[in-house]
Amino acid sequence: MRRPFRAQPSQKQGPTANEDIQAPDVQLIDVEGENVGITPTETARNMASEAGLDLVLISPNAKPPVAKILDLGKLKYEQQKKANAARKKQKTVEVKEVKMRPNIDTHDYEVKMKSVHRFFEAGDKVKVTLRFRGREMAHQQLGMELLKRVKEEVADISKVEAEPKLEGRQMMMVLAPR
Repeated sequence: MRRPFRAQPSQKQGPTANEDIQAPDVQLIDVEGENVGITPTETARNMASEAGLDLVLISPNAKPPVAKILDLGKLKYEQQKKANAARKKQKTVEVKEVKMRPNIDTHDYEVKMKSVHRFFEAGDKVKVTLRFRGREMAHQQLGMELLKRVKEEVADISKVEAEPKLEGRQMMMVLAPR
């Protein structure tokens, strides 16, 4: 016989409020932000309900815990807005890839370097990949010279995160903005 699925009891989100407050006494702060002093929790709950608001634990670890009379829904809304604003400001660093060949022409090289500069200005890391084909594998020093040239050209705005190394038929180097 199969046992029925039993979901875990849901954990309450946000601060402890009203009936959930276990402490016998609290340091009470009223609606205007004035410190009332140490008050029995039941009395504080009654004061909050008379004002049509909630009793919320602000600092539960203090002795006695600090509770404030305020609107719980409004507090949760403000916290959610702050969290969303913080998430919006956060920037994820992406790794952009620039592919080259060992015998790249000067104009093509300049175009690639323009995009490398643009990526650094956006705050992204750049992975420079050199692909060798056929007999180009015999001239790996050309690839090293090209990557060294790239490194020197962007030395003032970036730092080398991964030195140039050969993996199979590709030579790679990772640069990060300063």
